[in-house]
Amino acid sequence: MAQSAALERGVISPVLETDESENPEALSKEDIERLGRQRPESLATAYAEIGFVFAVVASMMMSEYFVSGFNIVLPQIADALRIPDSERTWPAGVINLTTAALLLPFARMCDRYGARIVFISGHIWLFTWSLISGFSRNPLMLIICRAMQGVGNGAYLPAGLALLGQTYRPGPRKNLMYGLYGACAVIGFYIGIILGAVAGELLDWRWYFWIGTILVFIVIVTGFLTIPRSLGDGNPSISPDWLGIVTVVPGLVLVVYALTDGGHAPDGWRTPYIYVTFIVGGLLLCAFTYIEGWVSPEPLLPAEMFHAKYMKRLVGSLFCSFGVFGVYLFYASYYVETVLDRSPLETAAWFTPLCVGGLCLALIGGFVMHLLPGRVLLLISAVGYIISVLLFALIPEQTGPDAPSLTSLYWSYVFPAMLCSTIGVDIMFNVTNVFITTSMPRRLQATAAGVINSLLYLGMAFWLGVAELAVSTAVDQHEGELSLRQQYQIGFWLGVGLAGVAMCLTVTIRIGEAAAELTADEKAKLNQENGQQ
Repeated sequence: MAQSAALERGVISPVLETDESENPEALSKEDIERLGRQRPESLATAYAEIGFVFAVVASMMMSEYFVSGFNIVLPQIADALRIPDSERTWPAGVINLTTAALLLPFARMCDRYGARIVFISGHIWLFTWSLISGFSRNPLMLIICRAMQGVGNGAYLPAGLALLGQTYRPGPRKNLMYGLYGACAVIGFYIGIILGAVAGELLDWRWYFWIGTILVFIVIVTGFLTIPRSLGDGNPSISPDWLGIVTVVPGLVLVVYALTDGGHAPDGWRTPYIYVTFIVGGLLLCAFTYIEGWVSPEPLLPAEMFHAKYMKRLVGSLFCSFGVFGVYLFYASYYVETVLDRSPLETAAWFTPLCVGGLCLALIGGFVMHLLPGRVLLLISAVGYIISVLLFALIPEQTGPDAPSLTSLYWSYVFPAMLCSTIGVDIMFNVTNVFITTSMPRRLQATAAGVINSLLYLGMAFWLGVAELAVSTAVDQHEGELSLRQQYQIGFWLGVGLAGVAMCLTVTIRIGEAAAELTADEKAKLNQENGQQ
């Protein structure tokens, strides 16, 4: 009792004298608030924290770098390697496919072997295959290298979020770190576009991969030196859910493959291998659902993940919202470069507000997430998604005497669309990251990270496949008479509808402020002690 009273008066520091995870009831409200703002004990100095945070957030940048920039440099690669138009989708999209399919299995590996080991190993794998990609001699070699890059992404993405979740307590400091993490997704996307344009116009396309290889090496060294070794401890008693792995991985691959390639197959969805792969993939995903719910003793997706309030609706909203962002990025970049006839470097310059907006939101988000209710932030995000695709869908045609100038069109449509897109994805990503990881105990941090990133990549891959299918179907119905602008508008209008669905789900979610509080483990221990008393 005396120690508890001293703690309340601030005489004894709970960081130095007590282990808050072992004695959560000894912490006063002031102690919890202070712990939510101070540097974690595992990061001994400010330099150690800077290095740790840089390694984790830079990993997200590299993931986006190898997705966005490739679309810019793809025309030069296609010419050099003689890739037919019908096959250009695969080297661009296969990295997302392998990443999405392997996130959950690698999240389980984080639990078994430790997030630090998986994080560094994933980057070493990405480094190796990025280097090899630059030496590609034919389309098949390039596609294989891109798929192998996705394996590295699938490993380090859930590990990176797990490292943040295990290191930072709920509170303003954690909010700021997750804000930086989300902003770096947009920054990495922008850097990828810039360096892809530079490689395509001023250098050789191979330098796009080799520059990325150098950047990944920096992340490896920084992570090895600054990530605390205590975060590398896993639980060897955890066994892999092999039944879940052998059903979910091929199931996701087959379904996304059918959606992505259905619009380019000889007879569309009537092509036998398209509907067969879709059906088989769907059956495997149904089997995965049954195995996870009723068969596996240690499922990849524990039921406990969905016990948190609003979790199921939040998952649905994320799946749709990230799909909107994927559709927006793909069609916006092609619209600017082809319909508006901008060069790769000009296209990159037009995407500048996306990067600057992400940085601003990162700085602001860390200071307001513990002040504004999460439901308000999620609604702002949903509005941002809708406006971003709606503005591109309404851009007037650039023909005729009354057509607006490019300058007018940029400031009236493109600029606000770029700002709204970063408002949509950054706020949604940051709020849900904080909410989901805060709601989960330490042992489920990697799994929660795997779910979040799975929704990101699956949402982008799935709904982009649906958009491509819708566009190809419309082109067939009009016997190829649709212009590029009309084709892209179909994608944008699909994004508007999808954003509307996400909005409907979002308004039912009522999340409070991301304030300093006890961790999920401390709450569980406190409830257990109160129950025993």
